[in-house]
Amino acid sequence: MIDHNGTVKLLDFGSAKVAGIAEISREHPAQHILGSTQYTAPEYFLGEPGDRRSDLFSLGVITYQMLCGRQPYGTDVAKATTRAAQRQLRYRPVHRDQQPIPAWIDGTLRKALHPNPEKRYDTLSEFIYDLRHTNPAFENRQAAPLLERNPLLFWKGLSLLLFLIILFLISTR
Repeated sequence: MIDHNGTVKLLDFGSAKVAGIAEISREHPAQHILGSTQYTAPEYFLGEPGDRRSDLFSLGVITYQMLCGRQPYGTDVAKATTRAAQRQLRYRPVHRDQQPIPAWIDGTLRKALHPNPEKRYDTLSEFIYDLRHTNPAFENRQAAPLLERNPLLFWKGLSLLLFLIILFLISTR
């Protein structure tokens, strides 16, 4: 919502929580995820409590979506209910869609949207600073290795290479 001064306010009535209700509930905590699942941090789907980094993840999703019109993981975050499944989540770079977005902005979003909260920004001020200033660590970042970008293609290629080596060894006997 935008108030009369032009200030943007983020609202999500799905995140309303009544004190005491969560404590008396006997159901699994992941069944009571507050807010829209597309913007919810992955740790909530494991039944873990959130913290400031969880809020930064949600803010990162909103920022990402404002820049490119889609979400970084789509609906895959809500489906990743184990640590192993969360490690399989693949961040889709903002600039992959031919958006004129600098690599350092994409690096900032990648860090804010990391599935592991330990690898995200610790404070909002760090995130905001990196959004406003070029972070050299993100600016000259090389493309992710093929294993990260497309694991299936990597393993297919490796399998083909091993197959060719085996054929070569068999033919030289």
